[in-house]
Amino acid sequence: MVDFTLRVDEQTELRLLQEEDAEEELALWRENHKEYLRWFPGDYESKGLEGTREWIRSNLERFSSNRGFAVGIWHQGDLAGMIDLQEIDWVNRKSGLAYWLGAAFQGKGLMTMACRAVVDHAFGEMKLNRIEIRCAPDNVKSCAVAQRLGFKHEGVLRQSELLRGRYLDHVVYAILREDHAREHI
Repeated sequence: MVDFTLRVDEQTELRLLQEEDAEEELALWRENHKEYLRWFPGDYESKGLEGTREWIRSNLERFSSNRGFAVGIWHQGDLAGMIDLQEIDWVNRKSGLAYWLGAAFQGKGLMTMACRAVVDHAFGEMKLNRIEIRCAPDNVKSCAVAQRLGFKHEGVLRQSELLRGRYLDHVVYAILREDHAREHI
């Protein structure tokens, strides 16, 4: 079994999902997906248990081959959401973050703390140099997480993504290893 855990605080940890977590991940997604379909590509309307298991297996393989990882956010024993350290560009030592949080867990600072733990790990243990967050300007909550984490607004990629028949701009936020180090002095 491939295992990886980051402790966020006494009530929250980040860990790789295992196949036995598929039902819980699927239930959380189904409960919250209508809101997130505005921001995420893919055919999540028909997401099923076997597709969720396959996604978990591919994520475990991605982690094992050191190309990035997606972790579940476990708060007080419940799966609350996900954070993805996207495909790592090892030549340039950079990656991106994507994330979502169930509605019942929002408004508590949980996503900011969880993303901070991933950023700390990426700059510390993994020695990455740059992490980006790209999100639609209208995705106010996602933009706010980037800003609270100290990511710098670098610009807007106009009509960067075709999502369900409409083009979305992407706001680009980034933090560099040196920025992160200054914040932790």
